[in-house]
Amino acid sequence: MLQDCNAPAILSKIQSEIAMNSIQWFALAALFVSSSYHAQGADNDNPRHVPEGFSLQWEPDFGDDGILQQLDFTDAKAWRRNTNAGRAALELVGNSRYASKVRSPSSIALLTTRRFGDFLLEAELMQTGRDYGHRDLCLFFGFQDSGRYYYVHFASKTDPEANQIFIVDGKPFTKISTKTTVGSKWGQNQWHRVRVQRIGTKISVWFDDMTTPAMLADDASFGAGYLGFGSFNDSGMFARVRVWAPSAEEVARNRDLFKAQGERGAR
Repeated sequence: MLQDCNAPAILSKIQSEIAMNSIQWFALAALFVSSSYHAQGADNDNPRHVPEGFSLQWEPDFGDDGILQQLDFTDAKAWRRNTNAGRAALELVGNSRYASKVRSPSSIALLTTRRFGDFLLEAELMQTGRDYGHRDLCLFFGFQDSGRYYYVHFASKTDPEANQIFIVDGKPFTKISTKTTVGSKWGQNQWHRVRVQRIGTKISVWFDDMTTPAMLADDASFGAGYLGFGSFNDSGMFARVRVWAPSAEEVARNRDLFKAQGERGAR
């Protein structure tokens, strides 16, 4: 027979070890859940397609009048805030009264409080004009002044003057895209998701299909510049805009980008 056997003490020790192991297990489980939550939050803030080193720099609220204080227009009377299908939108209601220095888009709304070099811009677009081959909306970037900038032209049918990536550099717009599609199918009362990315000299553009770029270009003419929205001479809406970038250059609001006001430009 064993001597000095203290069964209550042994039982108490076993219970203490079980309790300690349970506490440690719950602590590890809580740490795992917390880590998963924060990782999920990071993915929500920075989607997987956003390049490494980029962070969200601009997400305008088109439901707030304050957004208008960040923008400059070729013709402010051609723009308004609106709501469609639950989206607060910046709406271009018609062609702007603006005479550009060279043949180029007439309706432009620029974010003039920040300039971007490398960037990723996402937005939802709806074309509201009549249906024809050059029915378009545009996104602008690398904007230096009213005679020097890049823009993406989303149009129903592609030709050398439509549905391409263009540069305006002191002369009428010139195609620089090395790849495009047969056209950007707008439909009627339909929102379309678009994405424009510039890293270094390489420009990539997506329209609805976010797996394969619709347009590509490579150009080093302009560095950091303003971003914007508009059309050559049509109407439409812009909503759910987000811009990611490594950084944004904060600048005083520029109100002098579009001084050449005049009669409606001709296509």
